[in-house]
Amino acid sequence: MPIAKAIKEALGGGSMIRKMFEEGARLKKLHGEDKVFDFSIGNPDLEPPAAFHDVLVKLAAEDKKGSHGYMPNAGYMDVRETLAKKVSCEHGVNAGGSDLIMSVGAAGALNAVFKSILNPGDEIIVSRPYFMEYRSYVSNFNGVLIEADAAEDFNLNLAAIEKALTEKTAAVLINSPHNPTGKIYPKESIAALAELLTAHGKKTGRKPYLIADEPYREIVYEGREVPPILSAYDNSLIVTSYSKSLSLPGERIGYIAVSPAMEDKADMLAALAFTTRVLGFVNAPALMQRIVAELTEAAVDVEIYARRRDAFKSVLDAAGIKYAEPEGAFYLFCQVPEPKQKHSGSGDAEFVSHLKDHLILGVPGSSFGTPGWLRFAYCVDESIIRNSGTAFKKAVESW
Repeated sequence: MPIAKAIKEALGGGSMIRKMFEEGARLKKLHGEDKVFDFSIGNPDLEPPAAFHDVLVKLAAEDKKGSHGYMPNAGYMDVRETLAKKVSCEHGVNAGGSDLIMSVGAAGALNAVFKSILNPGDEIIVSRPYFMEYRSYVSNFNGVLIEADAAEDFNLNLAAIEKALTEKTAAVLINSPHNPTGKIYPKESIAALAELLTAHGKKTGRKPYLIADEPYREIVYEGREVPPILSAYDNSLIVTSYSKSLSLPGERIGYIAVSPAMEDKADMLAALAFTTRVLGFVNAPALMQRIVAELTEAAVDVEIYARRRDAFKSVLDAAGIKYAEPEGAFYLFCQVPEPKQKHSGSGDAEFVSHLKDHLILGVPGSSFGTPGWLRFAYCVDESIIRNSGTAFKKAVESW
């Protein structure tokens, strides 16, 4: 018997990030680790803060009876109460533990949210470019992802979002700091979006949710701050993880926070706990829940990422590749340079293939819904970034 048609089609397209990551592994075996400049995947190479290891060892040594058993699907209440204090400070609300649901990373959180709010044919609006997995997450529940072009500087384009709004709009999904551009949406844009969604709700009788995907909230540069969401719009949720802020992508731990002012909040929280269970997650990892509750003040050293960003910008400047200025996260979103040679094609996929010939790995912008651009992840050792300079120059010169 064949596998499901939708999965067969998805496998045919696949994740370009994963494909390039796997290609990087192949090239490293052929040429050596230090000869391949792999900027394909946002897999943090920084080790978790020392405090993480201390708490891990402490809790493992305690190993209290029942500490590895089931708990409520929403997670340990004491953990949720602790994290609610952090959320309250960041978002200017008075959240309690009951307003949080512990999740299996931000991806698990998004799937739980979409299953909770989507009826077949309902729409989720996202600003383009966007993280490619969003489309699969929405289609998991027979929803439709609607793309709205971003502004020229990759800020939210309110006119494009307004045009995309329909009676089928279940939510608008934003991501700030943004993957792949590093853009932080300013407070004024969030306020304008909230006003737009409120007006749409009054007009249609269906007030869309605002979902903020925030795994990069604590990775910001030059003292910037990420504006609050939960206090800006009552029908809002945030989803986040510790994959980036604590360098724990493999531990799959995060949470969903619901605005205390949300309409029908009790129904939403019950739905999120239920979908966490029936999606097969059951609950977030028990040990990781207890660990992150003790690390609310811990984070990786963002200055390391800042130095890498600046080093990468110098490499790209020298090679003549233009890029969007990253305000947060750890990506550089770059324009495909004008070709100097005659080519059968001069798009982002062709340029990424050309870079691969020089042992440089990135991801085409068309994978993020934006042809003519490409993304590099600089969560790699600074020496790899600096040593890639000659390869970038040769690649652009021969393009």
